[in-house]
Amino acid sequence: MTDALRKYTQEKIQKKDFDCAKEYTLSTFSGKYKIVIIYHLSHDGTMRFSQIQRLLADATHKMLAQQLKELVADGLVTRREEISNNRKAVYYSLTTTGESLMPIIEEMFTWGAKRLEKLALKSNFKLA
Repeated sequence: MTDALRKYTQEKIQKKDFDCAKEYTLSTFSGKYKIVIIYHLSHDGTMRFSQIQRLLADATHKMLAQQLKELVADGLVTRREEISNNRKAVYYSLTTTGESLMPIIEEMFTWGAKRLEKLALKSNFKLA
């Protein structure tokens, strides 16, 4: 597991001792690249591992694979393998549950863009 909050959340779920919905929601997409992966799968559609990796130039292969594995395990992303001409291609896409996070992620983006603009740190964000 790449994130302490996710590990803590998984333990509480296994014990059936979970009482904070906000904490659970946050844990589902906490992780260095998960929000960005979810965002791109929503806006760009199904993608191959290599396409996602190009979008996240700073992500190591291991880190990206772990983040995707956790997103699949949590039911937010599906992983599909296809073999063609003896070559394996792996495709990732959002599930309905993953797509249901988009309003939250969009609001987080909007809040962050407005706050950064107010702090005069960034002014080139496109607010929807």
